[in-house]
Amino acid sequence: MYQSLLFCHSALRWFVLISLIYSIFRAYKGYNLKQPFTKTDNSVRHWTATIAHIQLTFGILIYVQSPIVKYFWKNFREGIKNTDAAFFGILHILLMLSAIVLITIGSALAKRKQNDSDKFRTMLIWFSIALLIIFIAIPWPFSPLANRPYFR
Repeated sequence: MYQSLLFCHSALRWFVLISLIYSIFRAYKGYNLKQPFTKTDNSVRHWTATIAHIQLTFGILIYVQSPIVKYFWKNFREGIKNTDAAFFGILHILLMLSAIVLITIGSALAKRKQNDSDKFRTMLIWFSIALLIIFIAIPWPFSPLANRPYFR
């Protein structure tokens, strides 16, 4: 079960990244070119937040089952010194939760804005900050914090 969840979580990260990048691209283009906020833009906003929430669900399920996280919390003094355990025990979950909160807030605020330009601007700012946090929190193969392969 754990390995299946881990695989899904690893694969879903690409959907999160692609949807966020696409949302940011549409927001940037719409804001700079003063385009109307279309039904498609609204769907992209909505689906980006939905995909992020699905990823969060998988992440929480993995977090409560992870042997690394269990080790970290049972052996906190030793675990905090272990970069890998500390990353997954605290840093990854806090950064990802923060990013999902930012996506959720940005999506909700954009939805409620009256002006099309404000909708695009709101999405652009909130989603860009979330993407930056996500890039830091992903255990890329080249990350100095913790590294995992691109695909599991």
